[in-house]
Amino acid sequence: MIFELDLLATPKAVPELRHRLRALDHEVRLCATELLTNVIDHLGEGTPVTVRVTGTPDGHTRVEVTDPDARTVPVLLPAGGTAESGRGLALIDALARCWGVDQGPDHKTVWCELPWAPD
Repeated sequence: MIFELDLLATPKAVPELRHRLRALDHEVRLCATELLTNVIDHLGEGTPVTVRVTGTPDGHTRVEVTDPDARTVPVLLPAGGTAESGRGLALIDALARCWGVDQGPDHKTVWCELPWAPD
């Protein structure tokens, strides 16, 4: 385990998370904060989450954000040219080698895997 943090998803938590991950690669920080922002935007401020960053057996970095809503699953949709939001998953899809959602009975974990590259 490289990093694990329980927190409430709030706008203030985004830069704090980025700061706590400062020893990791920019893409890892970006993906973690995008996944946290998705929780804020789609489930609401104050949602309890767990953010994890781990190494995988095949040498990649896995970023996970777990929240308590198993019903709301992110879907990659195209954002319109003038849309002010809707690009977070597209960004993760472009940066990550893969991403997905693991659902449990009372939670879900949205994750992505990136090449290992600590700063």
